[in-house]
Amino acid sequence: MNAEALTVPPLPGDATALIADMGARARAAAKRLALTPTADKAAALRAAAAAIRSRAADILAANEEDMAAGQKNGLSGAMLDRLRLDEARLGAIADAIDAVAGLPDPVGGEIDRVTRPNGLVLSRVRVPLGVIGIIYESRPNVTADAAALGLMSGNAVILRGGSEAVHSNRAIHAAFAVGLVEAGLSADAVQLVPTQDRAAVGAMLRAQGLIDIIVPRGGKGLVARVQDEARVPVLAHLDGINHLYIDGAADPEKAVALAVNAKMRRTGVCGATETILIDRAYSAPLAIIDALIAAGCEVRGDKGVAALSPHVDPASATDWDTEYLDSIVSVAMVGGIAGALAHIDTHSSRHTDAIVTEDAGVAERFLTGVDSAIVMHNASTQFADGGEFGLGAEIGIATGRLHARGPVALEGLTTYKWLVWGSGQTRP
Repeated sequence: MNAEALTVPPLPGDATALIADMGARARAAAKRLALTPTADKAAALRAAAAAIRSRAADILAANEEDMAAGQKNGLSGAMLDRLRLDEARLGAIADAIDAVAGLPDPVGGEIDRVTRPNGLVLSRVRVPLGVIGIIYESRPNVTADAAALGLMSGNAVILRGGSEAVHSNRAIHAAFAVGLVEAGLSADAVQLVPTQDRAAVGAMLRAQGLIDIIVPRGGKGLVARVQDEARVPVLAHLDGINHLYIDGAADPEKAVALAVNAKMRRTGVCGATETILIDRAYSAPLAIIDALIAAGCEVRGDKGVAALSPHVDPASATDWDTEYLDSIVSVAMVGGIAGALAHIDTHSSRHTDAIVTEDAGVAERFLTGVDSAIVMHNASTQFADGGEFGLGAEIGIATGRLHARGPVALEGLTTYKWLVWGSGQTRP
């Protein structure tokens, strides 16, 4: 292995100079990656996964440092859960990289082809975006997921993780880079910003011509800053204020199981349900409340819900717009599908919303009427995940309307160009 390939240049005093240097190296790597055969990219990813497995002890030790610091600094239980790695989670990270290596390569894929009346043949083919900047908080798995997706889609990536996971991110990145170099690819294809100075984030956001798109993954404050300051396009993932609507025609057994799973399976993930809406015509609302409380969830309800149980706390106006990422849920009684749609239209973050019902007509009205990136029928919102969608790892859930929406995986990290074949045609 070429040791120089893993060498990070001396840290400049100027964050702009640092990002400019990283961006220039990333652009050069991106040009090479765009032409790299699928088999070579897959081999590099498998080598990176193997390196992560072989360095598991080092990565877990680094994560212990981050966990200790997080506990000392008062991180919430949800944030600590996002941060924590163990053998199973680290194994899943490596498995996800291997899974991406086995996915169809979107680069060069033909989207469509048409022959014009004048004989011109037009085709659209997928090409990489170029250099992707990813700014994220607390979740070290993003380091590996973003690196794998970027590489397989032919993009170079510049990663800037949060201070909460600094040691974990560095250990995972170091292992990933070893795999790339062992497979004959440049470590410049996946770079980690070597400083936690917030000025580096600002420099990334202003790096027109060096970074083609920014993907923020984190809390509302981070995403708001990125959207306000970015001079390059942003693929945003806003709050996961997700709703589960229990219709009057819901099966009671399904309703309880889905409510508990959607909220409590993992409370710190963006697919967790934060608000449950119950049709006033539903026959067994108390069973849902009792099941949530029995699972250790704090329930905050409107007047109708509070009247069901003395264990329900009154909901405030802000609860309907809060992503708890914790064992807390807000619950409201609504007047059927119309009331549910109105509440969701007012309070949803357009991430994931679901309905529980056995009425196909009501389900269809919900699926077509809710304007979110993911809309579900009789399924837990916790399925809002690229892996569960068969996309492999994901770089995030895009909640905007442009370019990509929902789980962003390989295809979401490509754009397209037009290819035109003629036989001497001139335009009259």
